[in-house]
Amino acid sequence: MHQFKLAEDPSSSELHVERASVSIGRVQIVQDVSFHAHAGEFVAIIGPSGSGKTTLLKAMTGELSYSGSIRLAGMETGKLSAEYLAQMRGVLPQASQISFPLNVSEVVGLGVIDRRQGRDGRARRIRDALAKVGLHGFEGRSYQELSGGEQQRVQLARVLCQVWEPVADDGNPRWLFLDEPVSSLDIKHQYQIMQLAAGYAAAGGGVVAVMHDLNLTAAFADRILVMKGGKRLSFGGRDEVMQADLLSEAYDFPLALTRSGESDVPLVVPGGGSVR
Repeated sequence: MHQFKLAEDPSSSELHVERASVSIGRVQIVQDVSFHAHAGEFVAIIGPSGSGKTTLLKAMTGELSYSGSIRLAGMETGKLSAEYLAQMRGVLPQASQISFPLNVSEVVGLGVIDRRQGRDGRARRIRDALAKVGLHGFEGRSYQELSGGEQQRVQLARVLCQVWEPVADDGNPRWLFLDEPVSSLDIKHQYQIMQLAAGYAAAGGGVVAVMHDLNLTAAFADRILVMKGGKRLSFGGRDEVMQADLLSEAYDFPLALTRSGESDVPLVVPGGGSVR
């Protein structure tokens, strides 16, 4: 694990969500959810479709208004300027629509907000970000002609450019907020991106990701928030949360846990534990 130095104020290295509720129109999507995340760890948010995961993530990133409290770096997220948020957190949405005929380098370059690098430094940052997501040499390709999975990785490269250093010069951590970051990827690139996110956390950044794949969650997450019906069902470490009864309740579907070989990572399977 990399060595890193955080700011002296402990609250500056934490994300605190306390009794957060989010309504869209007259419909309450998230109700009284509380949890906290520390810089240096990977926190996954899981739960069935419609459980409020993405809505909660958007509240944490400042995209949706909320009641309760969501504090990032000791400050209320809803009161932070867009400029300041852009410097301290990067957000990968479920899908990103680009209508303009941009090439890959131009899309990734949208994330380079530090103008001190100059043209050469900017180009180098773009190349390095693409290499991190397995798209070395894609700079001149048309974004619109890429597959869905390739576009998703281009967008992640853009986000990485925005918050390249996991810890800022003042010692405050930066954060990655990822909404289903591997939903369009094949298994090789799923693991590549999950390892990248875990590495960002290991280097001192904070990572919060909405996840659908329970087995990838078990393999990479340090702590897990389980949501159901807009509420927190459970929050804790992997071994505490990855329990058959709890997951079966969350998804309203019988799930079992097994282990493969000598690995200590649980494997989630449907029904009684057999896979046909």
